[in-house]
Amino acid sequence: MDIKINTEYIKLDSFLKWAGVVSLGSEAKAYILEGLVKVNDEVELRRGKKIYPGDKVEFNGEVFTAVSEA
Repeated sequence: MDIKINTEYIKLDSFLKWAGVVSLGSEAKAYILEGLVKVNDEVELRRGKKIYPGDKVEFNGEVFTAVSEA
């Protein structure tokens, strides 16, 4: 699923909220620290990881691709 971002990048925890898979930043942080989130097929443990257009974020069996809104 494509998720449009309107900035150069978005931090991973914010991306999960923007995509609607979590409702709170603390939820996103917990899932990330538990190793349940992958970025470009690699487990990512940093909630501040910068997600750029073209990056793929996988969570709970779903894949979300960041795309530029412009």
